[in-house]
Amino acid sequence: MNGIVLPDELPIIPVKNAVIFPKLVLPYVVTDDTTQKLVDEVLRTHKTIGFLTQKEGEGEKAKPADLYGIGCAAIITKMVRLETGEMRLIFTTVGRFKVLEFIKDDPYIVAKIEELKDQYEEDVEVEALKQNLLQAFSEVVKGSSFLPPDLAAVAATIQYPGDLADFVAFYVNFPVEVKQKILETTNIKERLKFVLREIMREVEVLKVSKEIEEKIKSEFDKSQREYILRQQLKAIQEELGILDEVQKTINEIKERAGSKRLPEYAQKALEEELDRLQRVSRSSPEFGVIMDYINWILNLPWYEETQDNTDLNFAEKVLNEDHYDLKDVKERVLEFLAVRALKSDSKGPILCFVGPPGVGKTSVGKSIARALGRKFIRMSLGGLRDEAEIRGHRRTYIGALPGRIIQGMKVAGTINPVFMLDEVDKIGIDFRGDPASALLEVLDPEQNFAFVDNYLSIPYDLSKVLFIATANTVETIPHALLDRMEVIYLPGYILEDKIEIARKYLVPRQIRENGLENYPVRFSKNAIEFIVKNYTREAGVRNLERKISSVLRKVAVEVAKDPEKRRKIVVDIKKVRKYLGPEEYFEEVKASKGLIGVATGLAWTPYGGEILFIETLAMPGGGKLYITGRLGEVMEESCEAALSLVRSRADEFGVGHSYFEKHDIHIHVPEGATPKDGPSAGVAILVALTSLILKKPVDSEIAMTGEITLSGRILPVGGIKEKLLAARRAGIKKVILPEWNKRDIELIENRLLTGIELLYVSHVDEVFDICFGVKVSSENR
Repeated sequence: MNGIVLPDELPIIPVKNAVIFPKLVLPYVVTDDTTQKLVDEVLRTHKTIGFLTQKEGEGEKAKPADLYGIGCAAIITKMVRLETGEMRLIFTTVGRFKVLEFIKDDPYIVAKIEELKDQYEEDVEVEALKQNLLQAFSEVVKGSSFLPPDLAAVAATIQYPGDLADFVAFYVNFPVEVKQKILETTNIKERLKFVLREIMREVEVLKVSKEIEEKIKSEFDKSQREYILRQQLKAIQEELGILDEVQKTINEIKERAGSKRLPEYAQKALEEELDRLQRVSRSSPEFGVIMDYINWILNLPWYEETQDNTDLNFAEKVLNEDHYDLKDVKERVLEFLAVRALKSDSKGPILCFVGPPGVGKTSVGKSIARALGRKFIRMSLGGLRDEAEIRGHRRTYIGALPGRIIQGMKVAGTINPVFMLDEVDKIGIDFRGDPASALLEVLDPEQNFAFVDNYLSIPYDLSKVLFIATANTVETIPHALLDRMEVIYLPGYILEDKIEIARKYLVPRQIRENGLENYPVRFSKNAIEFIVKNYTREAGVRNLERKISSVLRKVAVEVAKDPEKRRKIVVDIKKVRKYLGPEEYFEEVKASKGLIGVATGLAWTPYGGEILFIETLAMPGGGKLYITGRLGEVMEESCEAALSLVRSRADEFGVGHSYFEKHDIHIHVPEGATPKDGPSAGVAILVALTSLILKKPVDSEIAMTGEITLSGRILPVGGIKEKLLAARRAGIKKVILPEWNKRDIELIENRLLTGIELLYVSHVDEVFDICFGVKVSSENR
């Protein structure tokens, strides 16, 4: 089975009037809900299904008793879900199996199975049978009207005799019972004999048919006669003024096209497809493919455009109504609108909002669309792996569709919507192509005026679209794609911001969504602050809104029990604790107060800044260093560098070098299930080790960040704004920062720094002085 191991249990798809054989790639259309549910479940697991043929004369819905006991396993390799509700599959059959027992039959059949292996011994008789079978199959293909002429050539390339027998049995029109017997025959020699015997009958039938055909050669064949009759019918219809259905459809399309302004190349493509449509029978599958293409051309916006509202005062009002703070984002949007007001044909920038979850990246895009008076389209890229999702499928594929860019333009109905590409940092890549590379053309103003979708095969102008991307981090965005975007960072919110956002936006919205707008419900300020501090620990406000919604649902229950209750409902701290239960978070900073060998560091993550506790412990041993907490290589190196620095100061700390020879040192970072890496924890690790050696606790309200070198210098690090916001949320009073990070502080609003004292250092000796009051001579610098 090419190395594929079948699972012990398989979901079963019953097949009527056909038998499926191994080593084939076949299409399959699913229309019923039960089988679609089965396929969805299989795609979430091992992608393997089983086909069992339904016995003749049984009802529509097959039961286990209606099925043969031996079938063929297959792997789903592609699935397309059509707008009509159909599901079209491509599957690869992999091998035979025998049903041991049926485990269930609702909502679909599942069977416990055993894999069947071929019994094969190579000898001269097998080779002779194989050659005879190839010759007989070639005759059947040559004399058949329904088998493709190249099937014989394909069969000749098959080396394994068992596969050849299966291939022939599948394509030749044997009765279902005969095909089932062939499927159940695992002995290769017997299978070849059986198939050869049956195909020789087909050869004889073809010979007789040919003789009959020669006797009536002078007569018109059915198709030629039908063609003449159709031409006569068409002439009669034209004479009587009656149009057939195809001509009526073509006239309707021409009428629609006449009222639709199209580019010259799109008009030419439309006319070519109409030409093809006239030559194709309505019953042909090609008719539907052509009609779908024509409808896409006519339904897409080519010149339809909304007028931009360039009133800066209105735009500023909209942005302030929808969002609290976000000063940098609002300024950039207003700059864009100002340029549009002065130069209407300017190429739109590609904005990329980067920040933790829940800070309002997606909703800012909606506000921009509302301010401009444009349509808003959102496309989520998270987990996208197929390049065809961007560029579309070629029309040669069954169920082909344009890519999601073109689909979004159809939904927008204008050529200048605000198009949001959400989660651009989470695009995947596999054998189906690289979607990020496909986006390069979409997001390049120098190229996207002639974007070519594989389905349309003609250029489409995207130059007037305002593309906005969102991401949690730029680290995973390909450099070439990032180079085409203007990055705007959205930091997390401080306590005061969250309280204001909850009061102005979240509480009113959740009151409406929970049906309490007609009841006098309000939150006390202390209650909102209590929720923020004790039930959420995030950079954004998404979880905060969930908690508020949870409280209001409890209020809704009380109101629903007593609808006449109209007195004022005030949610205070007591009610919050009652509705949400015990506090979910505690103040770790206070909990670490007075602990020796513990320091508070600051870390940056794609989800915002966080505080990080570094714990150290000394124990009798032989000078070994233990590092735990799922630290990456860079962070482990910081631990080694910090220990070396502390050992170099052993005499000045009054512990002597023998201390390290007689003790093992253990460095641990809590939350061990979370991977951690990066050089910015170097200062915190150094301080924790120094606290351990000196047996002096570090002030728990001091946090620090910075990379250390073996010479004692402290190097700058990134994510300063996010780290300071995390420090504020945790109640930190002082933060030690590298001297070189002063430039980052200049870009941070003063209100975000309120209540935090910033201490700048350039050397570790300054850190020792701040944390422990230890003065070190300048010789060590």
